[in-house]
Amino acid sequence: MVIPFVYESRSTLILLTQIFIFAIFAMSYDILLGYTGIVSFGHAMFFGIGAYTTGILLQRQEPTMGIFILSIIVGIIISVIVSYIVGLMTLRLKSHFYAMLTLAFASLFQVASEKWRSLTSGNDGFTFRIPEILIDRSTFYLICLILMVILYFMLQRFTQSPMGSVLIAIRENEQRAESLGYKVLHYKIIASIIAGATACLAGSLYAASLRFVNTSVFTMDTTLDALLMTIIGGVGTLLGPVIGAGLIEFAHHWLSGLAEKYPLFERWIIFFGIIYILAVMFFPKGIVGSIQGWKAGKKLKKAVKVKHEKKIAG
Repeated sequence: MVIPFVYESRSTLILLTQIFIFAIFAMSYDILLGYTGIVSFGHAMFFGIGAYTTGILLQRQEPTMGIFILSIIVGIIISVIVSYIVGLMTLRLKSHFYAMLTLAFASLFQVASEKWRSLTSGNDGFTFRIPEILIDRSTFYLICLILMVILYFMLQRFTQSPMGSVLIAIRENEQRAESLGYKVLHYKIIASIIAGATACLAGSLYAASLRFVNTSVFTMDTTLDALLMTIIGGVGTLLGPVIGAGLIEFAHHWLSGLAEKYPLFERWIIFFGIIYILAVMFFPKGIVGSIQGWKAGKKLKKAVKVKHEKKIAG
């Protein structure tokens, strides 16, 4: 299959596929952080549920497309149940108390995946086969791209709905939203369920792209990846996490590639950290957020200038 602008490069296909997958994961985190004001350190829990559900079903059943789709559905159902239960137990807590408790739940899933060796093979993880149609990297690339675009517009529609407006009100002033009669916990749980289900889908795609899964999908590093992608791209924008995922995955690929050629870049993670620092310094609201701020500032200056000219003319 010929894909425009990709030139059938295997490494480029893999890189772009990873960008699409992590863009979905980062958008799910943006629903929590950007639109509801919830900071979670355990969002990898849902990513891992999707990865393990897909991996286990494809390993133990004939790897057909039907089983793959079933694994995604089962993973989303489990994520919805878990996010609802965890939400009821934790979302009454504020700020860092909630964040630390979500980290504890994610660690619980990680420990379970390490100890339940008969099902998960422990820290070593396991490999599995995927449906024949997905073996072609070009096909899998297109599936991930289409899913990312569909989810972007679905989540955008959700955030622009009346419910999305309530979530933004909760982010801005939770006490005032509650005083207006909104059931804050109810709305937070809905946001958590949507974010969890979306992250679960990303986890399923991630496992299928590697054809391997281990306990690393539950670690805090996975959550931090989504957090950094969201912050660098622009919190509360949806487009920001997509751009953030692209920049971080590309920087990771580029720097690790340089490390193989030049000894200077052996400690490439340091340069990676410098990129983060520069991004935060020059784009404090994220790339998309800063651009939107600059545009709004220009419009405001233009409006003030027009008003001033009319005042002089009058």
